Amino acid sequence: MSGMNTNGPRGVLRQGWSAAVGDYAIAGGWVSGGDVLVVGDAAGSVYGFEGTSGSIHWEHPEIHEGGLLAMSVHPDGARFVTAGQDGRVLIWNAKEGQVSHTIELGSGWVENVAWSLDGQRLAVSISRRVHVFDVDGQELWKSDNHPSTVSTIVWSGTGELATACYGRVTFFEASSGEILQQLEWKGSLVSMVLSPDGNVVACGSQDNSVHFWRRSTGQDSQMHGYPGKPSALAFDDKGGLLATGGGEDVTVWSFEGDGPEGTSPGVLKLHIKPITALTFARRGRRLASGARDGAVVVWSLQSDGQGFPTGAALVGGKVDMPDVVSGLTWRPDDRGLAALDASGGVTYWRVMDR
Repeated sequence: MSGMNTNGPRGVLRQGWSAAVGDYAIAGGWVSGGDVLVVGDAAGSVYGFEGTSGSIHWEHPEIHEGGLLAMSVHPDGARFVTAGQDGRVLIWNAKEGQVSHTIELGSGWVENVAWSLDGQRLAVSISRRVHVFDVDGQELWKSDNHPSTVSTIVWSGTGELATACYGRVTFFEASSGEILQQLEWKGSLVSMVLSPDGNVVACGSQDNSVHFWRRSTGQDSQMHGYPGKPSALAFDDKGGLLATGGGEDVTVWSFEGDGPEGTSPGVLKLHIKPITALTFARRGRRLASGARDGAVVVWSLQSDGQGFPTGAALVGGKVDMPDVVSGLTWRPDDRGLAALDASGGVTYWRVMDR
């Protein structure tokens, strides 16, 4: 990161706390209204950290044999779900840190989990199939096999489930599993986000591009020129801005007016290694980015995608040998930001107003 002193947090990022898990920190999220940060690691362990101090609230070492792969926090914050290489899906009571329901799916890797936005359904993917359960872990339906392994799953704001695999995005009706729409693209889709209204589907592709569709019109477009595959994507809460990785810069496309076709994106330059994580605050145009350079940057964006940094820090505070940022998660009130890293570090900063 050139042009910025990163020996400590700067700008809107203020000192918080740091902690560690036993292995590569895979996923995390805030539960109990932001009182507890839950983190899962590559060894299959799950931890609950007290949100203000970072002290261990509870921990369950290697509860997923072989390793944890995915986590999703329920919209009410009172429960969350984890999945792993052991073919199991665990539904947790967040306050007590105890498993309330166990779903056994066999010997395959459960790579994706996601609660619906209304909290009534849980979707999981294992190999080429998706399963949907109720809040108590009872199966409601499962899909036929996809053409290839399901790479990612996302619920829309209207209650549909979207899945991506090689060459295809599929939308399923939430209660029955009926296929509502299929969007075809001859390429490997590695990431996916939906606009809040569910109309725009954006996918990062193995061919170093971002492909998107407008479902209402059937129109599709592609953004080329990324130096790497865009595995990090994020929409803001209004659906007007799409932030994308795929290199050292954050590229932000504006969907305002007739955009993004025929417009120039905002290009946010500060990281010196490829972007690994992007997430918007729950409200407004404040974006957090993390990268392989160990840096976390908070940006203030305009409606056209242009922006400027308002805060920056390094995970673990190490300048000479920074760790790869593996995940970012805003506290529910947007007053705090937690970063996970490849060495098992968990770093939390308080986030102030400008």
